[in-house]
Amino acid sequence: MSVFRYLFRVRYGECDAQNVVFNARYADYADLAATEFLRAIGMDYRDVLARGLDNQVVKLTLEWQAPARFDDVLSAEVCCDQVGNSSYRLAITFRRWPELTPVSRAEAVYVMVTIDNWQKTPVPDDIRAALLEGAAGKLANHAGVTV
Repeated sequence: MSVFRYLFRVRYGECDAQNVVFNARYADYADLAATEFLRAIGMDYRDVLARGLDNQVVKLTLEWQAPARFDDVLSAEVCCDQVGNSSYRLAITFRRWPELTPVSRAEAVYVMVTIDNWQKTPVPDDIRAALLEGAAGKLANHAGVTV
């Protein structure tokens, strides 16, 4: 399956005393991966705000499968696997690059709101279509590795 991929390198300050990525950092990683996915589908955050909309995280779950360590390159594979009336869900799988060993999984649920009163609002049709189409085969490489 072709997915959107975001490559990044684990930094020293993200690791704990056991020399593995501190668990709370995966929330940061999920947010970065989601942002890069949204850019890849043409959903620039500034454009969303200019339309009087915002998307807010209402649920984030994380599961760990293996440790990641300083200087590892991780691949975040992102897809939108559900779009509801006012919400959408991103599935994110983190793998060690290039062997693609599973490290962690995240599920992030976002709700679309208006910025004038922060009330839920339907996901606009163009954003819905972009989320469902996804960004299969696209890559954001912040790791500095040759792909």
